[in-house]
Amino acid sequence: MTSSNPSPGTGDSATSTANAANPGSEGRTDTATARLGTPFWRLWSSDGLSNLADGILKVALPLLALEFTRSPTLIAGLAFAFTLPWLLFALPAGALADRIDRRRMMLTANIARATIVGVIALAAAFGFGSIWILYIGAFAVGMAETIYDTSAQSILPQVVKRDLLPRANARLYVAETIANQFIGPPLGGVLAAVGAVAALATPAGLWLVAVGALLLMRGSFKVERTGSTTIRADIAEGLRFLWRHSVLRALAIMTGVFNLASNAAFAVFVLYAVGPSSPMKLTEPQYGILLTCLAIGSVAGSFVAVPLERRLGRARTIAVSMLGPALMVGVPALTSNAWVIGAAFFFGGAGVIMWNVIVVSFRQRATPDRLLGRVNSAYRLVAWGTMPIGAAIGGVLAQLLGVTAVFAIMTAVVLSMFLFLFVVTDAHMKAAEEHPAD
Repeated sequence: MTSSNPSPGTGDSATSTANAANPGSEGRTDTATARLGTPFWRLWSSDGLSNLADGILKVALPLLALEFTRSPTLIAGLAFAFTLPWLLFALPAGALADRIDRRRMMLTANIARATIVGVIALAAAFGFGSIWILYIGAFAVGMAETIYDTSAQSILPQVVKRDLLPRANARLYVAETIANQFIGPPLGGVLAAVGAVAALATPAGLWLVAVGALLLMRGSFKVERTGSTTIRADIAEGLRFLWRHSVLRALAIMTGVFNLASNAAFAVFVLYAVGPSSPMKLTEPQYGILLTCLAIGSVAGSFVAVPLERRLGRARTIAVSMLGPALMVGVPALTSNAWVIGAAFFFGGAGVIMWNVIVVSFRQRATPDRLLGRVNSAYRLVAWGTMPIGAAIGGVLAQLLGVTAVFAIMTAVVLSMFLFLFVVTDAHMKAAEEHPAD
């Protein structure tokens, strides 16, 4: 699921040698006492700053768009523009992540995002702002995001041992959640109230600071390759791996179903929440504060995911994690009470992060490192490629049936995820980790 979602270090020089560790190997690391290491914490710092910039921008842009239009279709179009690159560019991004140094790809993506948003801020400062400029900026930032996020998930097994991926992912998701959902939304709401220049210049500056943190990471993060292949052949290999892997395929479809439903709901949620004529009648800062309930739940979920997995097993924990997102999407169909919706967002945030910690760690363990970029991107094509479709559906349904109907319909869509749990079992996941296909 999304958030946008989730060991001793290898020393100051991080290489692919860390990938030799696996859950069944001799000399297994004691995860309770092992240190994650300096390279991980530098990655953690950069990721947190990048997600803070994301959190500000993705709340600020819809609020800024309200200055130009109240059309549900046009407002939902911003979410469509943000997420469409996952449908168009995810596969090439994964192939590049398996060819090029993954840290350099992350650096390039953040520099690009800072530049794009900085240019839009300048346009706003000189009075050239419009809904169409926001669309162009959202699409361009989304393109850079496909590169950054694919590389960031693929680099982690090169930074920490595979035995400690759940712990490392949990730490990353804490930082991402606090930045993207806890600090970013209210700050984005305040900055949007101040003005477009402040709301756009702040994330641009944060991405540049994140670049500085990444520059402190030493070593090569390029996967060794044998032979020469085309980008097309590389993409096809990643797609075949995902398609033949029954558990990963089921998880990708389940994530895609949720992302379609949640993006349909949240693409128009600002119309349900903000303004004196909306059902919730919130101000921009209050809207940002409401979204922090997702962040609080996400932080809680990141701390309970690993202990709950040990107690219940992964399959049951995944099933439990799916209940929160159903509440998150469904409760606004029943009430406009901010306190009740805030509680639903809390459980939704917890469920999403529990899912991410377990599922992302499984995917990183069950995939050979030389394929990880391509499999991550193929997975996200299925899992995240539904986001622009969901945003478009949400806009159309809201226009035809009203915003409340969107929440009700998408709750039924989320509940359909439970049909796939017969494939996602502890036995199937354990077998896939012990014998990763290559």
